[in-house]
Amino acid sequence: MTLAELIAQARTALDTAIATRQQEQDALVALRSDPDLTEDAVTARVATRDAADAEVTRRNTALEELLGEQAREDEIAALSARTTPAATRAPAYDRVARVGAEERTYRPDQDRRGAQFEQDVAASFMGDFEARDRLARHMAEERTDRGDQLRAAGTGAFSGLVVPQYLTELYAPAAAAKRPFADVCRPHVLPPQGMTVNLARVTTSTSVDNQSAENAAVAEQDIDDTLMSIPVQTAAGQQTLSRQSIERGAGVESVVLDDLFRRYSTNLDGKLLNQATNGLTNVATAVAYTDATPTVAELYPKTIEGLAGVEAAMLDMASGDNIAVMHSRRWYWMQNAMGSTWPLITQPGVIAQTLGVNYGETYGRGVRGLLPNGTPVIVDNNIATTLGGGTEDEIYLADRQECHLWEDPDAPMYIRAEQTKVASLGVVLVVYGYYAYTFARYPHARKIAGTGLIAPTFTGL
Repeated sequence: MTLAELIAQARTALDTAIATRQQEQDALVALRSDPDLTEDAVTARVATRDAADAEVTRRNTALEELLGEQAREDEIAALSARTTPAATRAPAYDRVARVGAEERTYRPDQDRRGAQFEQDVAASFMGDFEARDRLARHMAEERTDRGDQLRAAGTGAFSGLVVPQYLTELYAPAAAAKRPFADVCRPHVLPPQGMTVNLARVTTSTSVDNQSAENAAVAEQDIDDTLMSIPVQTAAGQQTLSRQSIERGAGVESVVLDDLFRRYSTNLDGKLLNQATNGLTNVATAVAYTDATPTVAELYPKTIEGLAGVEAAMLDMASGDNIAVMHSRRWYWMQNAMGSTWPLITQPGVIAQTLGVNYGETYGRGVRGLLPNGTPVIVDNNIATTLGGGTEDEIYLADRQECHLWEDPDAPMYIRAEQTKVASLGVVLVVYGYYAYTFARYPHARKIAGTGLIAPTFTGL
């Protein structure tokens, strides 16, 4: 057996090992969704999957060794060709002076049906270098004998042999806004039971005043609280797949689940910002910015006004951990502004004579930068851009420690139901999770809104 045949054999063995390992991984994922799952069953399945992993490693190592050996043989052959003395080097085929007839590589009188030629064509695709050499000599013979009459067949002539390749590992997921704001909210573990989270808010405080005279009654006011009920909400999505797409496809189930998880994150974040009644846009107090020709220099004082309102509402309960949440178009519009004036009072962590700081982080990776007064900026494209007259967005200013989000530690969860659609060979994938949130424990948030936040134009102002 030639080295090329050994390499082809090793490639086939590696492909088989990879396919087996994928089957074991799929079986492990399916087992984990079984409601009757036992630890012993998982341990046994993991051991089988790990054995398949080891087989893939072994087969890959064997193939790499053969490829290294082939590379070395090619290198030796090239060195030999360069070091052979010119006097003994064989002349090119079409420069040989012939006396009589030279035997052809493929002779019609010996192989009338061209079986040897067809076998060499097939073998060359499998990496047989001897077959490739015979085909090369045949082409040289044809050029010598027929010259310009020779025609070359393109890949279109071999539709069954030139196989298109699908780069499944480079599939492009559908882009999602995901959850930049939710990720910076103050996190809490959702209680294991109940569909309501209750908080007590002191709405009537005690009273203290100067005593009017000795032995006179001192000030007194009965403290009272109000129960604040926060609903636990359920976010869920599903997708029905044919069993054929899962069993005959390449990574179909994992691609669909990844997309469902992305939509789950986007939905949760969007509800925090935009949901009726309790969403941040509906509980925040508006700071109006009305201008048909808005500029960043005019917008910035509005952010300071909003932050002043946040602190005035929180008083001694303010954590100072304020954030500004805005759409990416607004963040880049603020970066495009040029100016020659600076704040009169510098802020900690912000270099003097700058209009803020851009950290250069990618979308969804936390704080994107700082405003001139040091307030961190969160960019979130779940913020609506069709508000007001139809093209406005909003900027939200809040104390991060008073943006409360309760989530199940395991959310989102995953159900794989095979029996529901068994009559049609369908498999249902369901992603769901429970959450609760509030920004009204202390009503404090502000939002900058108005015609000054229409779709921006990047003019450097």
